[in-house]
Amino acid sequence: MAFAPNIEPGHSWTRVDGIDLLRGLAIFLVLMNHVNMRFFLAKVPYAQGWPHQLVASLVWHGQLGVQIFFAVSGFLITSTSLRRWGSLGAISVRDFYWLRFARIAPLFLLLLLVLSALHLAGLHDFVVGATTGGLGRALFAALTFHVNVLEARRGYLPGNWDILWSLSVEEMFYLFFPILCWVFARRLGRFGGATKFLVPLLLLFVVLGPFARTVFAHGNEVWEEYSYLGGMDAIALGCLTALLNQRMRFSTGVLRILAATGAILMSLILFFSISLEQRWELNARGLDMSILATGTCLLIIVAAQTQWRSPRVLGPVLNLGQRSYEVYLTHMFVVFAFFNLFLLAGKPRRAVPPLFCAVIVVSALLGAATARFYSEPLNRRLRNARGDGPNKLGSVAEADNIPAAAD
Repeated sequence: MAFAPNIEPGHSWTRVDGIDLLRGLAIFLVLMNHVNMRFFLAKVPYAQGWPHQLVASLVWHGQLGVQIFFAVSGFLITSTSLRRWGSLGAISVRDFYWLRFARIAPLFLLLLLVLSALHLAGLHDFVVGATTGGLGRALFAALTFHVNVLEARRGYLPGNWDILWSLSVEEMFYLFFPILCWVFARRLGRFGGATKFLVPLLLLFVVLGPFARTVFAHGNEVWEEYSYLGGMDAIALGCLTALLNQRMRFSTGVLRILAATGAILMSLILFFSISLEQRWELNARGLDMSILATGTCLLIIVAAQTQWRSPRVLGPVLNLGQRSYEVYLTHMFVVFAFFNLFLLAGKPRRAVPPLFCAVIVVSALLGAATARFYSEPLNRRLRNARGDGPNKLGSVAEADNIPAAAD
């Protein structure tokens, strides 16, 4: 991500273009990966003869996209909490949960309802097999945020269910986040002191992340990617970045250095992954995700403090990032629809590039429509039901981030 040469620290907080672009990049990587997986499973060798690194960077980095989501989510949720309550120790646990419910639940519950209906209708791409426990087991896992555990033990669920693993990681983190803030504040007897205990715990998550993706996975390939600790290190880094952003204002020169360093770190992991793996085995050591999350957080803090504005040419990526939650939860319907048309047409190789483009465009439109006409109105209605109108301190319904990745 390029930054304008006249970087100047900013102080307002509305939408932050740099953060939305990071989310747009993240969902783009996820979309490309999920389309590619359809070709891979159907044994369509569309990328034969292409440079290996180009193929890896374009269509095999979905997991890296989710890691970017996690880092952004940790930053936005922590920043929103600081704006709303002044300090993490002053968080209202009940209100925190309600705000998460208002943002997550409307679309999440609708998705589960639709998926259940499609399963009962017997549509091939949506039937939850008996080996993974059937529909009831999948619903229970989704509603209790352990889809990742279910898949690690019994195998992958259908694509629309599988993406919920990241929501399991994210929401499990946020289930305990406000409780720990509240407990630490009461232990010290003052709201501001919660950070004293919270920061070491967040740093511990950061340290454990690489081990969770390697040693702690015990050779389980699903758990190497889907474990709780394997994703929570990026969320923790995002939280730490928000705390740092609250306490420190960096000079223009320092922001330039942070921007350059963050861009380099992200570029190394996204565009030179094969060479780095051959030399330093970063992926085998679980460090590639940590480096990517660190680079993401450096760019986040630069974007937050400069209020950098995106050029118009990046508008599509910006819009994609602004509706990343809705795009993430609905895009697999688009992927399956277009891929089935591809199969019916006899798998023509010339149709591969248009298929990728069509999935991205239609997924973006579906996500935008879902946000505008369903999830955002219900989010506002639920928040307003608790007296959280537009004039409420910290009311940032337009900027809340839930991908998963998160948000």
